Amino acid sequence: MLGHVCVPVGMAAADVQQLDKLVQERIRLPKGATLYTQQDKLDAVYSVRYGSVKTQIEDAAGHMQITGFHLPGEMIGLDGMLQGQHVSTALAMEDAEVCVIRLSQIDHIAAQLPSLQHQMRRLMSRELERSYQMLASLGSLQSEQRLAGFLLNLSQRYAALGYSSTEFVLRMTREEIGNFLGLTLETTSRLFSRLARENLIAIRQREVQLLDIPALQQRLGQERC
Repeated sequence: MLGHVCVPVGMAAADVQQLDKLVQERIRLPKGATLYTQQDKLDAVYSVRYGSVKTQIEDAAGHMQITGFHLPGEMIGLDGMLQGQHVSTALAMEDAEVCVIRLSQIDHIAAQLPSLQHQMRRLMSRELERSYQMLASLGSLQSEQRLAGFLLNLSQRYAALGYSSTEFVLRMTREEIGNFLGLTLETTSRLFSRLARENLIAIRQREVQLLDIPALQQRLGQERC
């Protein structure tokens, strides 16, 4: 069902089917289209049904910082719920479709689907954890560790979606990865080449294969599995 239903990650199959019936509003986004912009009023949260979406923020000087890449089954817009307005801009990285969950409908849907409230709390906690990990990564990890952590994070997320944890396509460009990790394009490209030379990954354009996950974990300072 992945890629054809709303919010599948972490929910029981029966609840997923019920939620998909309750949430009928969907938006199709061609590549490069904007779903919402920074400081827009938040009246809904969104689940990526297929395709992928990036979020980014822009400061007063016009500097743009990518804050996340979102895959099918993942929710976006949760970071603005505290302030009631979106704190980032969301753009489709490829042709995509999102399910729309209006805030005004959440209580009604949750009454018919109690597990949704638990799911929303879990997803908001994950969003906070992701933001913390990003800040910790930019503040303390060396450039190679940042890239290793990024690839391992994608591996875990693809596995949660039921896809291969060792072979996947990068939906984002090297420049976008560098921006997200606080690295230049040149540094990002050099690090990909280094990991490939050391036989930790194999890469062909945007297709990546993780050849030695324990070694990548060791680079990141994690314990071997």
